[in-house]
Amino acid sequence: MNRVLITGGAGFLGSHLGDDLIQKGADVICVDNFFSGSKENIQHLFTHPFFELIRHDIIHPLFVEVDEIYHLACPASPIHYQYNAIKTVKTNVMGTINMLGLAKRIKARILLASSSEVYGNAKIHPQPEDYWGHVNPIGLRSCYDEGKRVAETLMMDYYRQNKVDIKIVRIFNTYGPRMTIDDGRVISNFIVQALRQEPLTIYGDGCQTRSFCYVTDLIDGLEKVMATEDFIGPVNLGNPDEFTIIELAEKIISLTQSSSKIIHKPLPADDPQRRCPDITLAEEKLNWQPKTNLEDGLKKTIDYFEEKLGLKKVQRA
Repeated sequence: MNRVLITGGAGFLGSHLGDDLIQKGADVICVDNFFSGSKENIQHLFTHPFFELIRHDIIHPLFVEVDEIYHLACPASPIHYQYNAIKTVKTNVMGTINMLGLAKRIKARILLASSSEVYGNAKIHPQPEDYWGHVNPIGLRSCYDEGKRVAETLMMDYYRQNKVDIKIVRIFNTYGPRMTIDDGRVISNFIVQALRQEPLTIYGDGCQTRSFCYVTDLIDGLEKVMATEDFIGPVNLGNPDEFTIIELAEKIISLTQSSSKIIHKPLPADDPQRRCPDITLAEEKLNWQPKTNLEDGLKKTIDYFEEKLGLKKVQRA
């Protein structure tokens, strides 16, 4: 049986990954300090014989025996990672050093969940893996952006110097059930505002673009990367379909049948103007591409938030 450690295993992505791996017969150890993760995401697994939960902060060393490590721990929304910027940097740097040290000692394969944020406010579009990015090293977002860049550096140095078996994945905007209500990311923000009949807040003019990957597609990609033998990455995982923020807001208002209006607020510092993955490498090396279109994914996510907020379900076509 494959023994798998997931750091950040009670988070949005980590909990979906744990579900899928257990369903496929893996023995899963979930590690989380519950800064942004939630026991609600994993409580259905508490009685499963092949699931184990360790409450632990990975900025401190951890000693377990596993075959694979999915290193997902780190708050991923600006509200959460800016709340304690120093802690975010520590998680990205010291946490990654600790996980790489563990992988080295026990000869485990380790996958880093890096981020499209390593590209910053990109000057190349869409972003390929060989683009080095355009990041502000002293900005409000740099605790996360530069933290992920250093984490990638550490992965490569442990690979070159200590022959650690590594994988690097750059995750683009992902959404779906188990996002938190207050995480400040655009899809959860819009859905919650629309369901509460509140104005949808767009920062800037709304012409900035994002691409949105449904969570099950992303999890499939992570597992495919982990299973490869001759490919370490980095590789982009995301949906190449690009939408303006105004288009997204209008689609969510329509799907929720909300009476919400759209309001505009100033754009935060260092907010990227365009963000879209070039997934050519993922298609070639992993035979991976997302299958879920935005409308179908949004419907499932809206259903989740309706339940979470205790609201009556809207009948959608």
